[in-house]
Amino acid sequence: MKRLRFLALAALAMSAACYHITVLSGAPPASTSIDKPWQNSFVYGLVPPVELKSETCNQGVAKVETERSFVNGLVSALTWSIYTPLHVTITCASGPVPR
Repeated sequence: MKRLRFLALAALAMSAACYHITVLSGAPPASTSIDKPWQNSFVYGLVPPVELKSETCNQGVAKVETERSFVNGLVSALTWSIYTPLHVTITCASGPVPR
């Protein structure tokens, strides 16, 4: 019985991995970067965490990176994924997308 519990716990720990997603817009990146280590997201991430306002990046966005750290995943697991925080890094664009 202890072995079964250990295997179940090991499988659960291995399935709870961190992830990293990068979205590129094609615009040239600027030196301005916005780091938001704790963005609120809800219900397995169905409610999006990032809301950019027009004064955040004047020329638009070049790159958005989202990742879930171990602590973000732990909080998500403790709340049964109702609250799923993410770490977001936004790189502003230095101009429009070249055609």
